[in-house]
Amino acid sequence: MRADGHYLGIDVGSVSTNLVLTDLDGNMVKKLYLRTSGQPIKSLMEGLKEIAGAHRSPLIAAAGATGSGRGLAGVIAGADVVKNEITAHAVAAQRIVPGVKTILEIGGQDSKIIILRNGVVYDFAMNTVCAAGTGSFLDRQAARLGVPIEEFGDLALRSGSPVRIAGRCAVFAESDMIHKQQSGHSNEDIVKGLCEALVRNYLSNLAKGKELSEPVVFQGGVAANKGIAAAFEKALGVRVIIPEDHAVMGAYGAALIARQARLADKTFLTKFTGFEALNRIYSTTSRECNGCTNLCEIVELLSDGVVEARWGDRCGKWSSSTVAKTSISDRQLYAMQK
Repeated sequence: MRADGHYLGIDVGSVSTNLVLTDLDGNMVKKLYLRTSGQPIKSLMEGLKEIAGAHRSPLIAAAGATGSGRGLAGVIAGADVVKNEITAHAVAAQRIVPGVKTILEIGGQDSKIIILRNGVVYDFAMNTVCAAGTGSFLDRQAARLGVPIEEFGDLALRSGSPVRIAGRCAVFAESDMIHKQQSGHSNEDIVKGLCEALVRNYLSNLAKGKELSEPVVFQGGVAANKGIAAAFEKALGVRVIIPEDHAVMGAYGAALIARQARLADKTFLTKFTGFEALNRIYSTTSRECNGCTNLCEIVELLSDGVVEARWGDRCGKWSSSTVAKTSISDRQLYAMQK
């Protein structure tokens, strides 16, 4: 096995696109947090380009993809494993905090809770509907208050008498916050009230009926907010652990899963083609299938004008008609250098 091999993890989400490079032992050696900005292909290509430039196109032993855009990332990069965010976050958290039993994760557009027992995902829940339980909610309120989101957490910690803000709905929460402003409450008390409202929303939507046991790990981009972390500790009455690399745990988990896949198969040959992809032009198109009453929206990924993959159909008629290409040269190269 080559000493300079690496594992690559990719997490393409609606707000951020994250990439993590690990050594052969699974230790993180490079991480990237990029804004998706509604252009997942562009952000992914930027990330791959930066990885290639910083490490002289490192030899990738295996690659994994996760996130809402994992299908697209898996095709473009030639990922060996494509896993959902629940699995990726659970694997990463267990690597950082062995024995973790509860994972709180809040991103820009969604949030999730993962319950583990004996190292296995026992239960989970996701919120992709209510904005009041996500980072975008805090971003909007910070802008309305004229407070930089980077200072939001510190401001909350300075509050002496937090106001109570209705957190069940983003619209009601915003109206309530405006009312508190007009009533003369300080920004510190309003910000802390917002943090506590988000935590109440999160726990009532995702944790209802679940036993939240220690150790508790808080990850995702919002974990950087000290006010939210403090609100969780207050509500749960336990210490909340925040990993140093909390914002890229999904990508880290994808890299670790790719590593597990390779170590479990002595004949493993990676399908990674990511650095070759930098020389191609990618685009997507969509159309409606009229084959049945489902009227599925079929999304096509094109590379230099050639269809690489299709998805969106329920029956598999279109998605099964294309197979992601594999770089034979890269696979042979790695086999020879092991």
